Amino acid sequence: MKLRQSQTTKLSLSSTLRSWLPILQSDLESIEEIIEPFVKDNPFIEVKSGFERRANYENIQKIHTSDFIESLTFSQKSLYEVLQEQIVPPLFPTDISQKIAYAIIEEINEQGYFDGDLKKIAMDCLCDISQVEKIRKRFAYLDPVGIGAFDLKESFLFQLDSTELDDEIYKFTKKLIVDFENIQKYSNEKFFDKAIGVIKKFSNPPAISFMKESKKIIPDIFIYRGDNGIEISINSYYYPEIVLDIEGVDKKVEYVKQKIKAAKDLVDALEMRKATLYKIGLMILEYQYDFFNGGSIKPMKLKDLAGDLERNPSTISRAIANKYLSCERGVMPLKDFFSTAIDKDTSNSSIKEYISEIIKNEDRKKPISDNKILQLVEKKFGIKIVRRTITKYRKQLGIAGSSERKKLYLLQR
Repeated sequence: MKLRQSQTTKLSLSSTLRSWLPILQSDLESIEEIIEPFVKDNPFIEVKSGFERRANYENIQKIHTSDFIESLTFSQKSLYEVLQEQIVPPLFPTDISQKIAYAIIEEINEQGYFDGDLKKIAMDCLCDISQVEKIRKRFAYLDPVGIGAFDLKESFLFQLDSTELDDEIYKFTKKLIVDFENIQKYSNEKFFDKAIGVIKKFSNPPAISFMKESKKIIPDIFIYRGDNGIEISINSYYYPEIVLDIEGVDKKVEYVKQKIKAAKDLVDALEMRKATLYKIGLMILEYQYDFFNGGSIKPMKLKDLAGDLERNPSTISRAIANKYLSCERGVMPLKDFFSTAIDKDTSNSSIKEYISEIIKNEDRKKPISDNKILQLVEKKFGIKIVRRTITKYRKQLGIAGSSERKKLYLLQR
């Protein structure tokens, strides 16, 4: 009897977890796709999309604008479609030249640079490498200008050749591009400002107009200042609504009972997701209260949160994966609040934030080196770390080195 009861409980728990864990792990945008297998075989469930309800609400304000109507009518061609349409005579007059050109297009990355292997293309097209390179350089005459270049310099040279300039300015601008690493040494030259003005107009990267916009981030948790201080809420608006339609159905029939239970389990799973994330939000608010008042993120371990919530760390790890929190300081991944500790009082996130602040306020004529940043970090936090750690954090933040920043600052004048 006890064994049968234990097995029944275990089966029930497994059934719940099978529906709950995938829903817990998914981001808001994927929930409807995740629940589809639970819905398709259940004739008593209707799903009302949270995104449709949200979209309808947002579109009421835009439906009469010309830009919105135009966006419904026209769709932009992809970079690769635009390039393929241009592989025609007279630039590509023969079958082999077109075959090579199509092969080159396949090796152009999203930014518009060629990052393929010329030798491999030559082997595939049964031609010489020199012939492949000759065809690649014809891409300098395609739109968008600069496409198919090996790197930034070559892309700028492609774009320069399509720009109408006086000979003197053309030659000086080309000189700057070729020696781009040392661009600052030309700052006192006669045509420097004009040449910089020309370079500023170039597309960087060459396919920037085709690059996909950053994915819209939909936060699961909101932390904000309300009437009672800092408050927390769950973004319930994007959750699908599960509607159970059993009107006129004999609820005593076993098949019907099973489907009704499955529907209720699905509703419970969605509510469990909300409840778990709400608890996680509360714990983050408690642990990181100083951060939400302008301070730094403190070291916070996943297992500590799991213990407080009486959950397995792997469950909490699933819960925070691909989830975001919105607060006064921006939209942040939940995983950012679970940073590795440098010591018991300092997290790598707080150091990264400090590095970002240093560089944001640096003298643009004399960008700060990683060694100098190291000194400032050690003084600020009272810790000892190595320079390569600073370099690693800077790169993770997507910030260029001091010499590269100096060149970028020149272009931004």
